[in-house]
Amino acid sequence: MTNIRQVYNWINGEYVPASNGETFDVTTPISQELIAEVSESTQEDADRAVAAAREAFDNGPWGKLTVKERSDKLRRMAEIIIERAEEIGTLDAMDVGKPIRNTVQGGEVDRSANNISFFADYAEMMHGEAFPMGKDYINYTTYDPVGVSVLITPWNIPFMLTTWKLGPALAAGNTVVIKPPEVTPLSVALLGEIAKEAGIPDGVVNIVHGKGGVVGNALTSHEAVDLVSFTGSTKTGTIIQQSAANTQKKVSVELGGKAADIIFSDADLKKAVPGAIRAAYTNTGQVCLAGSRLLVQEDILDAFLEAFVAEAKAFKVGDPNDVDTDMGPIVSEDQFQKVSSYIDWAKDNGLEILAGGKRPDNLPEEISEGYYLEPTIILAPDPNSKINQEEIFGPVVSVIPFQTEEEAIEIANNSIYGLDGVIWTENLAKAHRVAHEIKAGTIWINDWFVRDLRVPFGGAKQSGNGREGGRFSMEFFTEAKNICIRIKD
Repeated sequence: MTNIRQVYNWINGEYVPASNGETFDVTTPISQELIAEVSESTQEDADRAVAAAREAFDNGPWGKLTVKERSDKLRRMAEIIIERAEEIGTLDAMDVGKPIRNTVQGGEVDRSANNISFFADYAEMMHGEAFPMGKDYINYTTYDPVGVSVLITPWNIPFMLTTWKLGPALAAGNTVVIKPPEVTPLSVALLGEIAKEAGIPDGVVNIVHGKGGVVGNALTSHEAVDLVSFTGSTKTGTIIQQSAANTQKKVSVELGGKAADIIFSDADLKKAVPGAIRAAYTNTGQVCLAGSRLLVQEDILDAFLEAFVAEAKAFKVGDPNDVDTDMGPIVSEDQFQKVSSYIDWAKDNGLEILAGGKRPDNLPEEISEGYYLEPTIILAPDPNSKINQEEIFGPVVSVIPFQTEEEAIEIANNSIYGLDGVIWTENLAKAHRVAHEIKAGTIWINDWFVRDLRVPFGGAKQSGNGREGGRFSMEFFTEAKNICIRIKD
């Protein structure tokens, strides 16, 4: 039996239970065992966390530190994350169901630490601008912290995506209240004590657990909150923007996706097949960037599918704690039922299941109750069908044959989403043409999910608004102020 963790809120530098003493259960998707009892917070708890962050911003020492002093504490925080990598990675493997070789050996915790240290370095390189007006006046700009920032993060990559927001928020001088995902809160719950160990003052980092409809709404509508950064579903993002609108908060939302992964006939299949497999099934397909619509030029359809199906069928699906596991379970029963409903729909509508579509055979008894599903490939020629239009968020990829470059572009853009896209071709001119025509925030050519923290990241259409990364993050977490000085007598 797994040890059951007690997970509390972190407010003003200490762990505290919910004001009403209530908790909710968290189970592992690996085996459905109970692994944690987590504080189920109330409006009162949200108010308390915001008050702590407000006091720390208005009157605490954080804003009085020099940029270097603040950055040094963030770099120490990054070091502590690396020191605790095994613990953090193990929690994510147990909580989310992702293979431990991805969380620890695969560098996910390293990336989390780099999210903090990168923005510590970046803050020290930021500068304002001067705008002389002849000899009589000069304008100069400063970039000041916004204030109390609410960070709401998703359940699929909880720790890494929280640090992706926390790094620039703290580097800019803000204080924060983090609302972890209720499905996978365990690793994020450590960030308060890690910040304190790094020397970050009490009240600067606060964490409040609970349901989105209670805690999330209380935070996003709170009059003392100045900024909201959210990553998650389009439906929830819309609610958050409406909630924040009454007080004119700064809001950035990174939402859903339905990326087209385009395989042209001149693609190098030795690169395209494993690349498309990775885009489809990383994190059990529970990635907003997943290449879940596989567009394949008809000239190579048979050759591509033969290789792609073979690789998918060779995947080892099982216990994330096994270093040989390629893909773990779906995160929860609700998500498992949602993903399965799309497979049922495909079967009911006569679509061909090329691989998967069911639970793996012969799972070990100790994980036989987990939410496992084989990598699934569905031939779905109609671009307008439900399975090609809705975000499934699981290990299911649909295959859409196409004939011409123009047709591929039309199919790729036939979506309410516009987060990312992938292009496989050995023709550089074609790659440029198609990349410019696809309406999405990020396009990868002959690779997938290559990240550089300096570049903008975010979506078009219903995939969100705003950009994260480098100066784009720092601009969001700061307010530009112009100061005009009269210098003539």
